[in-house]
Parts: sequence; structure tokens; C-alpha cells
Amino acid sequence: MNVSFTDKQEKYISAQLESGDFQNASEVVRDALRLHEVYRHRVIEDLRLEIAKGWTGQASKRTASDIAKAKSEVLKA
Repeated sequence: MNVSFTDKQEKYISAQLESGDFQNASEVVRDALRLHEVYRHRVIEDLRLEIAKGWTGQASKRTASDIAKAKSEVLKA
């Protein structure tokens, strides 16, 4: 497998190696992938829980237009 990194990512990997926490770049990448897997699993589970709450919770009285308007007002601020 061949993987390419940006300059910023290469600098980060080098900094991790210099810190002494890792012995080689492969360890840094493996650790990052483990963390990504945990993060992704958590995000998916959180989304599933929120979807389930949406299906079983009380219906909102707001319309889709109300929600969109509120969101656009938040983004303007």
C-alpha cells in the first residue's frame, strides 16, 4: 500500500517521532487510524441515537421553513 501525506501531515508525523512517543511513522499512522475508528464509531452511534429519539419523540410544531430560517439567522450572527 502506498500512502501520500501533505506537508502539514508529514511535519506532524515528524514532530510525533521527535517527541519520543513513537518509534516510526507507521506507529503514528496506526495510532491515528485506531483513533479515527473509535471516533467514527462514536459519531455513527450518536447519530443513530438521535435518529431514534426523533422517531420516538414528540413531533415538533416547527415547519421545515421555520427550522431553515432559524439556522440561517444563526449563521448570519
